[in-house]
Amino acid sequence: MKTIQAEIELQDGGVIALELYPETAPISVENFVKLARDGFYDGVIFHRVVPGFVIQGGDPTGTGMGGPGYQIKGEFRANGVKNDLKHTRGVLSMARAQAYDSAGSQFFIMVEDAPHLDGQYAAFGRVTNGMDVVDKIVEDSQNGVTAEMKTVRIL
Repeated sequence: MKTIQAEIELQDGGVIALELYPETAPISVENFVKLARDGFYDGVIFHRVVPGFVIQGGDPTGTGMGGPGYQIKGEFRANGVKNDLKHTRGVLSMARAQAYDSAGSQFFIMVEDAPHLDGQYAAFGRVTNGMDVVDKIVEDSQNGVTAEMKTVRIL
């Protein structure tokens, strides 16, 4: 399977290495790559951190309500798209509102397995290195520290 390598570099120097799966979710991957290359994610925080569940970022407003000004098709089973990638620890997926085709720029990384998300959200990659950084984001959030992305690089 073809993959695209990427990495999220945090302001504190932490790096989360990612592998993206364009054959599984081509629209989501293309969108993430474009936004990263355009510098959209530079300086954006992980605005939602839920211990034992997810860390979520990609909103330029930092509120959970922002996005790129457009929406993409949700690539998951409930929306009529084959996507067998399970929401296990380390998986990267597109966040969305209630509407299936409402994803834009926000994404989340699974902190733990969450099978109830399978077929409901567009999983499009996984962490290949740096889950310790993800775990530190969760830990730091408990102390009021918010993780900020310096940049997202497509390698």
